[in-house]
Amino acid sequence: MPTPTLPRWTDGVRREVLPNGLTVLVQRDRAAPVAAVVTHVKAGFFDEPDRWIGISHVLEHMFFKGTPTRGVGQIAKETKAAGGYLNAHTSYDHTSYFAVLPAARLPDAVAIQADALMNAALDAGELERELKVIIQEAKRKLDNPGAVTHETLHEVMYDRHRIRRWRIGYERDLAGFTRADVHGYYATRYVPSRVIIAIVGDVDEEETLALARRTYGGWAAGDGAVDPSPGEPPRREVRARTLRGDVTQAELGLGWRGVPALDPRAVPLDLAAGVLGAGRGSWLYRALRETGLATSVTAHHYSPTELGVFSIGADCDAERVEPVLRGIGDAVHRLVSEPIAAEDLERARTLLLTRWSRRMEEMDGRAAALASAEAMADYRLLDREFDQLARATAEEVQAAARQVLDPEAVSAVVYLPRDRGEDLDATTLASLVRPRALPAGQGTRHAAPAVRPARAPVSPVSEAGVLHEALPAFDLLVRRKPGVPIVSLGVYLPRASFDPPGQAGLGALAVRGAVRGAGGYDAAGLALAFERLGGTLGPVVGLDWLGLGATVLAPRLGEAATLMDLVLHGADAPDAQLEAERRLLVEETTQAADDMFRYPFQLAFAAGFGGRGYGVPASGLPAELATLTPADVRAWQRAALAGARGIVVAVGDLEPEAALATLGGVFGGHAARPLITLRNPVSWVLNGTPVSQAVSRQKAQSAFALAFPGPSRRDPSRHAAEVWSAVASGLGGRLFEALREQRSLAYTVLASSWQKARGGALLSYIATSPEREVEARTAMLAELQRFAEERVTAVELAQATQYLAGQTVVQRQSAAALAGEIVEAWLAGQGLEDITDPASHYLAVTADEIRDVAARVLGGGTPVFAEGVVQGAGGGK
Repeated sequence: MPTPTLPRWTDGVRREVLPNGLTVLVQRDRAAPVAAVVTHVKAGFFDEPDRWIGISHVLEHMFFKGTPTRGVGQIAKETKAAGGYLNAHTSYDHTSYFAVLPAARLPDAVAIQADALMNAALDAGELERELKVIIQEAKRKLDNPGAVTHETLHEVMYDRHRIRRWRIGYERDLAGFTRADVHGYYATRYVPSRVIIAIVGDVDEEETLALARRTYGGWAAGDGAVDPSPGEPPRREVRARTLRGDVTQAELGLGWRGVPALDPRAVPLDLAAGVLGAGRGSWLYRALRETGLATSVTAHHYSPTELGVFSIGADCDAERVEPVLRGIGDAVHRLVSEPIAAEDLERARTLLLTRWSRRMEEMDGRAAALASAEAMADYRLLDREFDQLARATAEEVQAAARQVLDPEAVSAVVYLPRDRGEDLDATTLASLVRPRALPAGQGTRHAAPAVRPARAPVSPVSEAGVLHEALPAFDLLVRRKPGVPIVSLGVYLPRASFDPPGQAGLGALAVRGAVRGAGGYDAAGLALAFERLGGTLGPVVGLDWLGLGATVLAPRLGEAATLMDLVLHGADAPDAQLEAERRLLVEETTQAADDMFRYPFQLAFAAGFGGRGYGVPASGLPAELATLTPADVRAWQRAALAGARGIVVAVGDLEPEAALATLGGVFGGHAARPLITLRNPVSWVLNGTPVSQAVSRQKAQSAFALAFPGPSRRDPSRHAAEVWSAVASGLGGRLFEALREQRSLAYTVLASSWQKARGGALLSYIATSPEREVEARTAMLAELQRFAEERVTAVELAQATQYLAGQTVVQRQSAAALAGEIVEAWLAGQGLEDITDPASHYLAVTADEIRDVAARVLGGGTPVFAEGVVQGAGGGK
């Protein structure tokens, strides 16, 4: 299989080091009228002495808390008013801040970001309040089994290096930080020589460089403090640790000490991880996920600066930890002892190259990648690593794996439910990953399917930049999105009805089961056939529609469409495969209760819709999934997968008429199907009073979600509802300021307008310490009631409408996002007219319209809503 031809990511980059030592990178990209400013500071968790564990992340929070000329919240509000969004993250070797907005507003973004970077106020009172928020964030992290498992794994693997520490910090240490501590870190790490400003977008390079010189040139140079981590002595030893807590499934992490980022073995180890864990055709997926042993399995090589971690993670039933470990050991042994087949290596390579390309679609992704490469060596490292990924041989991959994946040097952490599963010790781990006779080969390989001949489009119509052709059974919708040579392709079928009573999850199981066998391909054969095209075939499971989707290399559109059609109309997985998928779905839906964000909403919708319609998760319920049979699945597939008129959407670097002809050849032979419009409303069951579902868990936080019946996707007031959300939520939003900034009640607080084809709601969410649960809920309801009683201010309205108008441009940077917008407009909205000029609808919203929506939905003497609550340890109303 030939290596795909893809762009050189650094073409046209302009680099300049200012006299004060600050580095500026500028790259013009005309793929979208958007610009991103990334501020990359070479200071992260590795730079923190033990007395300051977590201080990099504290400073990240304080970055947004104002300057001498911009008050608290003003940075976020000004960015919103410019149509942009901002965010940040702290990593082991750096802290990164980014703003993304319409390209015409680039000077605003640079001015705001530069002021925050060079003039952070670090007010002592604001620090005291923000530390309480960060402590809530730390508690939230303790409720995340994956985070706990994998950071504990680093602690087990390393004895001295700072990667072993709980990176967000501990409550006792965080609470003790003073302004002097934070300012001391800021003054010695945030200096020009440790900062890279990367700007990518539809910008003029010379003008942008001149803007950077004017803005950053006056920042005084300074010597940054250097406080490197202690070195790590060599070690060859098997280590294991068992954790227990209030979790429903086992979380497993294995790790080996990898290599630093600039080591020539780093990229071959990325490919080794791809062979093991990338996509449905990977060895671990086929051995563990496909067989039903694990609900998920991943493999990664991560190398921040001076060290690396090669990790394998899996979720599984607590009683299946040992066979999962044995399967991991077998796959690793095979990697280091048997020649890697060309098909396996090229499958992984093509997937990784395409995933890399997808990250480069968006301006902030490209800017962040350029800045990271510059920080590590120079920005051209990006092309060198990409080229190495395209050229590395099987021998290089295996040699690197042999040097790193030593069964006598593996570490593991397993996080188990309190009362299930056996503790894992080093002796047991060593015996399970020890090399043994390898099992027989997995799966069947097939040649690529023959692509059906293209057919000339018949009377295609163009609207909103989308070329549309109506076939008997499908509407074809194609739009060109130039830039990266990939295409987002999907086939979607509207759901005329929800799952039958007592069979919640049947639709999800039917679609997921379809990718386990079709048209003579078994699960492995389908995975390999599709992943050689650059993408993983993914089931799309929703309450309004179901389907299949993937992003593939643009020249392989016809093959990808042929495979999708084969799966949609020729599903023939054997009973054993359907049973394996059903068991996994039971475990996944059981594990959903561990998600402290999603699960409160699941409870709220169950209460509000009475356990039917939108009140049942699309993936189903464990007890009802357990009763489904292969016969049920096949009957559903026959009735539903070929029963309704569907849509085929392709967006990417393609020629629309040629793509339309290709897709017409694939999907044009099916008989006519009835049109389903998804217009019958789904009723709530509130009966004029609030309803609630609550569960108690041994968690560090309590979390609750409120759902107020509100506008659906087709409701004329939906834009006003979205503007309400922008006023209420996000950095600088009312709920953010009232509940997080002023009261320090939570790290996560949000409001959103949930819009489906047949119903809608205004949502709110907060997670807080159990002892503050009543206070948080009361404050949330009071703030929501304010919207029903008062108009939003002119400033709030302008910021929110400009933000949403700007985001209509920003969100179209990727082919997948644009494809999703088309799908939603066609199946849940008014058609392609919805995407013709979406910004104008937001700009037209008035304060009265927002108050009308809020009064109707949130107001009244006793607001009517559905509530879902997960009460943490000691929580209660």
